[in-house]
Amino acid sequence: MANIKSAKKRILVSERNAERNKSIKSAVKTSVKKVYAAIDADDKAAAQAALTDATKAMDMATSKGVYHKNTTSRKVSRMTKAVNKMA
Repeated sequence: MANIKSAKKRILVSERNAERNKSIKSAVKTSVKKVYAAIDADDKAAAQAALTDATKAMDMATSKGVYHKNTTSRKVSRMTKAVNKMA
């Protein structure tokens, strides 16, 4: 355990931030799974609705610094392309 007050604080802050990031990442993964589940079920309306939710969740995660903007952009692009490819 750290002895210096600032080091103790950094440990607490980093644990809190890691917990927050974990929660955000979990929510994003769930929303992405819903998009691909709708694609597999051939339900275009549900896929588009899920895509909107997933895009919003990923953009929020990016603004919080959980994901890099290029990562989000790439994943959103691939999901959008997959949804648009549906008949």
